Amino acid sequence: MSNTGVPGLDEIVCGGLPPDRLYLLDGEPGTGKTTLGLQFLLAGREAGERGMYVTLSETAEELRSTATSHGWDLDGIDVIELNELQPRVDEAYTLFHPSEVELQETVDIILRAIEEKSPARVVVDSLSEMRLLARDPLRFRRQILSLKQFFVGRRCTVVLLDDRSAPDGDMQLHSLAHGVVVLEHLSMEYGADRRRLEVRKLRGSLFVGGYHDFRIRTGGLVVYPRLETGGPVEKLLAKTIQSGVSELDAMLGGGLTSGTSTLVTGAAGTGKSVLCTHYGLAAADRGEVVRFYLFDERIAVFRARAQALGLPLRAAEKSGRVVLHQIEPTQMSPGEFSHLVRAEVERDGVGMVVIDSINGYLQAMPSEKLLSIQVHELLSYLANHNVTSVLTLVQRGIFGGPVEEAAEVSYLADTVILLRYFEHAGAVRQAMSTVKKRSGRHERTIREFRIDRGGMHVGEPLAAFRGVLSGIPEYEGRDEPLMQRSSNDAPTSRGRRRNA
Repeated sequence: MSNTGVPGLDEIVCGGLPPDRLYLLDGEPGTGKTTLGLQFLLAGREAGERGMYVTLSETAEELRSTATSHGWDLDGIDVIELNELQPRVDEAYTLFHPSEVELQETVDIILRAIEEKSPARVVVDSLSEMRLLARDPLRFRRQILSLKQFFVGRRCTVVLLDDRSAPDGDMQLHSLAHGVVVLEHLSMEYGADRRRLEVRKLRGSLFVGGYHDFRIRTGGLVVYPRLETGGPVEKLLAKTIQSGVSELDAMLGGGLTSGTSTLVTGAAGTGKSVLCTHYGLAAADRGEVVRFYLFDERIAVFRARAQALGLPLRAAEKSGRVVLHQIEPTQMSPGEFSHLVRAEVERDGVGMVVIDSINGYLQAMPSEKLLSIQVHELLSYLANHNVTSVLTLVQRGIFGGPVEEAAEVSYLADTVILLRYFEHAGAVRQAMSTVKKRSGRHERTIREFRIDRGGMHVGEPLAAFRGVLSGIPEYEGRDEPLMQRSSNDAPTSRGRRRNA
């Protein structure tokens, strides 16, 4: 296999490109074709293979400038430019314009250069110039076919670059090439642009189909292979994940099941992030590796809240078991985020992933299609690797909307925890309930809770609620079961306390 030199691309083509074949790299100007072509030749140089770059549209100086911008040098790679291939009329070396050069003569000179240098890898940039010289589609096809025949038996892998200057529907290059890779550049309504890659064809070799996001950085292209979930999990591990808050675990039938996903939903400020922090720190205390991906909050604010509540986040970070990532969704494509999560799971043995929140991911990229399906694919991947995932979802408005609003995305999770404000005696309080748990039994009660020093404190199950499904429940029961503050500022309950 011929290593492409592009991180992620070799994984997509299952180890590299079959050698001694002709490939088409198709994409509009600015999609990264030249950069990828150079990476392909540099990878060959590292493997001890001679490379040649034939440029029909750029000068050798421009090509070397592109390489320098990525920190590369082209020593050991033959660069052949169009001006060098054009016939000389007199001793002054007068140069013809490309449109005045006959196609056959240009091709013949290219072939002679290849015969002389005997490269193992060749990049021709670009076929649009040859198409202009041919003027006739049939003549152009014949010339490409003869070029393909020329390389038969020469132990040379050829990559042809094309900028989609052909008429719409013209697929003759796709039919002649052994493999076709398409690069696309997408302009978003807001935020950074998106680039994606698709392997359309690779004869006689396996590859991962579909679109794969990529980015052009200093140092070349980096491709983020589309996440594959793998085979289904036949059986969940008989392991219960606890939060460290006994009443919360009791509400969930003992805790969460390892390898499942949990959605914590509610209005802004109801305590979703604090609940997730409890689960993350409890997992770290058990020796698990935990990753927090923050889409809404700054890391400094997240740490400040944990410190104010007396939660040992700093200690968990210092131990290396907890790592916080601040994600800017307008600067990161869905594929890049999935790749980041996958890389840390496989490299660091992550046992729990916290995504706070899904809103920051979904709403910051409204132009992305089927984004919720990609999130579902990510959760399936985590489940197949026995990683417990906890996600938050902010419902509309300060006091949240109807429960049906959360139900639209609840299929993403195995467990759904609903946090609510409720009104009683002129005061706003907070309550929670478990509305779904696929992996086992759970309480169907509503419990009051309070965020205070030490984090989340959960009280007894409450009855006598009205309007729970409307989004703004009201408590019409007695005062005794409601949580009160003790002298040391910790919540207690008036009346007899029921064991969880």
